[in-house]
Parts: sequence; C-alpha cells; structure tokens
Amino acid sequence: MSRLRISAISYLNTAPLMWDFEHAETGQGADFEISYTIPSACAEALRAGAADIGIIPAAAYTTVPDLVIIPDVAIAARRAVRSILLVSKNASENVRKVPGAGISRDRDQDKNEWVGQVRTVALDTSSMTSVALAKILFAKWLGGARDYKPMAPDLDSMLDACDAALLIGDPALQVDRTRYFTFDLAEEWVSRTGKSFVFAFWAIRKQALAGRDGEEIAEIFKKSRDHGLAPKKLEAIAQEWAPRLGLTLEAVRVYLTHNIHYYLDPPCLEGLELYYRLGAEVGALPPAPELRFI
Repeated sequence: MSRLRISAISYLNTAPLMWDFEHAETGQGADFEISYTIPSACAEALRAGAADIGIIPAAAYTTVPDLVIIPDVAIAARRAVRSILLVSKNASENVRKVPGAGISRDRDQDKNEWVGQVRTVALDTSSMTSVALAKILFAKWLGGARDYKPMAPDLDSMLDACDAALLIGDPALQVDRTRYFTFDLAEEWVSRTGKSFVFAFWAIRKQALAGRDGEEIAEIFKKSRDHGLAPKKLEAIAQEWAPRLGLTLEAVRVYLTHNIHYYLDPPCLEGLELYYRLGAEVGALPPAPELRFI
C-alpha cells in the first residue's frame, strides 16, 4: 500500500505535532510522505487530492468535502496566542505595551479607540481561519465590517495600503511590539465568548482511509504530539527554532507551552462549533458540516 501523503504547515507551532514524522528514531516517517506549505495551501492540497492528510485551518473544514477529523489533536488557544495579530503603525504613546501578552484588560479604552479608527484591513493570504475570525470579531463586537484587502504577508506593504494588517504564524511572532499597536485575536475571542479557539486540526480524506485502520492512524498522530510535547523534545525544538526566527529561547518556550494548546478537547470543540455558527451568521464562512471523526 502506498504511503499516505501529509500536507503540513511550515510554522513553529506545528513542530511538536511533527516530531515523530521528522525524527528517524521513531520509525514513523517511513510510512508517510511529507510536504510543507502555508495553511491555505494545505487545505487546497486536500481539496485537489494532492494530499491525504493535512493540518488544515479550521475554516477549511467548511469548504473541503469528505473529510474526517483525527480526534484530540489541534492547534488552539485558551488565551492570547501571540501569532494571530492585528497590527497597526498608529501606536499611541499612552498605550502601555505588555510584551507577549497582547492587550491587557486595563487598556480597553485605548484598544477600543484604536480599533474604532481602523477603516481598512490588509488580510494575510496565508490564512483562512484567522481571516474569518477577524471578520467575526469586527462584525459582532468591534463596530461592524471594515474594508478588507487580501495581501501577501509583508507588514510594510500591508500598512502602506491599509490602516491595519492581519498577520499569522511566524511573521506575527516576529513583529516588534515596541514599534506597533498589536491586537491579539485569540485573546479577544476568549474575552468576548469565554470559549477556546481552534486554529487548525488534522483531517484526512475519506478515500484515503479505504483499506486502512483509521484508529491506528489517529493513534500515530496523537503519539507524535505527545512525544513532541515532552520537555526534552520541546527544548530541542526551542533550540532549533529560536535562532531561525530571531526570537529568544524563552519566547519560544513560552509560546509552545503557554500560548498554544495542542488538544482538541471539549472546550475547544465548543469554541469551534461557536466559530462555525458565528462565521456563517456574519457571512465570513459557509455553513459547516457536522464534525466527523475517525
């Protein structure tokens, strides 16, 4: 039987999930063919049949047919995530910056004033889920829809064209927060809804399961997550990625252990269902099919 083709996302936050597939001592890499891309292209690879399994943006589940979800594994957030940011160069001197924490609750007045001044938003074309999240937040709680412009994730170009820019993933982590006003979308979602937010999860095409043990496949992905989150493995990831991204070791450690939540648990499923409902309600997403698991 041919190897299953995995489409993965080339961001720091997927590194723990990919541990067993990237390290020969586990033996799992031989069973899979892996390619790396950006979230939106990962979803397209599944849609086109160029991949069998993908760490898909949550939004893609509403548009790619015939998928089943690998349970219990996700890229999610229960607080500020640091890698999904609305960024503006119009930072006010009286706004107190809190490095790595987004916008604190004692800055609501400054935040609301700033968001109210945003009329145009450049949307990172690498993203699907975060684009819909931004549209939900604006439509439901931040004064209504804005003028949106899809753009490649180049912050200078985005802010030359628009009042604010949505950045995701590693480029968002690399934003110098002393130079810009930053607005953490996961933090805002949790504050507004009381729910966790799910950015991505593993999904597999139904056709690819033919003749295979789905539960066995799911267990492989869960074990890879568990191994990648072991303290020694997390430290190895931090040592590799910190110089690659120009971040401190501590910033990477905190991101992987505090900002990202790697479990598709009941609170995350509740947040995911709400995201789909609100996304359809404001026209940011088509209606989502029922969640189907291996």
